[in-house]
Amino acid sequence: MASPQRLNVVVVGLGFGAEFVPIYRVHPDVATVGLCDVDAERADRLAATYGADRVYPSLEAVLDDDEVDAVHLVTPLTEHGLQSIATLRAGKHCASTVPMAVDERDLSEIIALERSTGLTYMMMETAVFTREFLHVKGLVARGELGSITFARGAHYQDMSGWPPYWEGLPPMWYGTHAVAPLLALLDTHAVEVHCFGSGRLDPAEESRYGNPYPAETAIFRLHGHDAALEVTRSLSRVARPYTESFDLYGDRGGFEWSQLEEDETPLLFAMGDPEHTRHRPITVTRLKAPETGDLLPPSLARFTREGVYGADGHLSVAQGSGHGGSHPHLVHEFIRSIVEDRPSLVDAQTAARWTAAGLTAHRSAIAGGTTMSVPTFD
Repeated sequence: MASPQRLNVVVVGLGFGAEFVPIYRVHPDVATVGLCDVDAERADRLAATYGADRVYPSLEAVLDDDEVDAVHLVTPLTEHGLQSIATLRAGKHCASTVPMAVDERDLSEIIALERSTGLTYMMMETAVFTREFLHVKGLVARGELGSITFARGAHYQDMSGWPPYWEGLPPMWYGTHAVAPLLALLDTHAVEVHCFGSGRLDPAEESRYGNPYPAETAIFRLHGHDAALEVTRSLSRVARPYTESFDLYGDRGGFEWSQLEEDETPLLFAMGDPEHTRHRPITVTRLKAPETGDLLPPSLARFTREGVYGADGHLSVAQGSGHGGSHPHLVHEFIRSIVEDRPSLVDAQTAARWTAAGLTAHRSAIAGGTTMSVPTFD
């Protein structure tokens, strides 16, 4: 293995995962970067493009290499749970794209492994490292929104034509982009949910997961907080451009995501003191969230503004407007949490709580909206 200050990292899954390779290559705490993909030609091509140190034919080969310190999984979502478990059992630090898993038993196992091994686990949730999130986090910390009254998240994305495992996927299984930023801003977790499915899939689409719904809407009760959280997630049959959004409303101010991400900026609301009217005055301004490269090592700063993929590249990046400059922050937090021997900001318990909120919401929808307790993994 590399020295504790310089790590050997392997990126597994080079579709969207290719976006992270050049970031790891220039991170000051990374010694080598290896690549792994089921498509050997793609792995070899990207290794030549970015100067990767080694190419692996399989995750098993990665985990068998004693020189590998950390693995970043960017693989199909149905594989995340078992692959993360295998990575931690092999003695490697593990980062995984969202969701953490689609089986609550895997969530519990990953938490147990993180605690017993002392290894780092991090769910690479883009939504809590975007420039918009980081700006609103500052507003909340300074009390500029006041006491929070209501929160709302949404993720609309048409997944038609994506790889087959997306067909018929329960929408809230992939709900962390809408759930996570608000739970993080409110510094809490969901404890109760009732959720309703909306629309109807064709029988052929329904058969893979037993899910009849193209969209789901949930209301969450939160631990130690008076605000409620409303979340809507759709994967198909919703005629609306892509957005991952969060809205937050307090008694002094509010934040509201733009309707069209490419053409508009988010809104900030400020509520004034009562006047001789029937309501308090509210001012509205457009927010241009500042760049966040100054929060990163100089070698990583440019990646908040640019990445591997252009307009014709991977849809998750193109549709998501580069995921708000989050990618270098994800890499830096993962690597520094290992070097500093501390839990990552999205450690196993946090990731499990964010993921389980969606898994439980879908169970509620299947049960006709029955209120259900969300596991907290204490």
